Amino acid sequence: MNLEPLVAQIDPGGDIPPVDEWHPGHVGEMDLVIAADGRWIHEGSAISRPHLVRLLSTILRREDDGRHVLVTPAEKQRIRVEDCPFLVVDAERDAEGIWWLTTNVGDRLSLGADHAFTLSETPAGEVVPEVPVRFGLAARLGRNVFYRLVEEAAPFTLEDGRGALGIRSDGLWHPLGLVDGETACD
Repeated sequence: MNLEPLVAQIDPGGDIPPVDEWHPGHVGEMDLVIAADGRWIHEGSAISRPHLVRLLSTILRREDDGRHVLVTPAEKQRIRVEDCPFLVVDAERDAEGIWWLTTNVGDRLSLGADHAFTLSETPAGEVVPEVPVRFGLAARLGRNVFYRLVEEAAPFTLEDGRGALGIRSDGLWHPLGLVDGETACD
């Protein structure tokens, strides 16, 4: 499928459109895969234009049944996502101690109650953090960001009593991984 008709329906202004409010009647399937490493692959070839990936990411959402779709007011196209559709590629702590995360598609998130780390299993069976971004979509930490955050991490205890290693942001603990044995509470 040619991406141009779909892209023509997107406002290139950079704002995230209200895709959660769009419920078009036309539903199709597109040969587009978002790989676990963050690459967007259309009909077997990686999309090399970051602007196009950003543009398409603004019309992406996850349906109640777990499927991922690109949606406009006129149509909805199902796509395949190997893991989380986004990767966190940068993290920085501000003067108030709040961590700010930037995704590979340009979203900037404040690590806090609305965007909190949870531990989940990857398709490869690893338990690693993910963070909600928008419209049911989540991001995994890029490897370099994960290691940078681990350098800042401290042990704490999850609500279920398991020991974890994590960082504090916006008054909350955010787990980076589980640890063996007992750990001290915050």
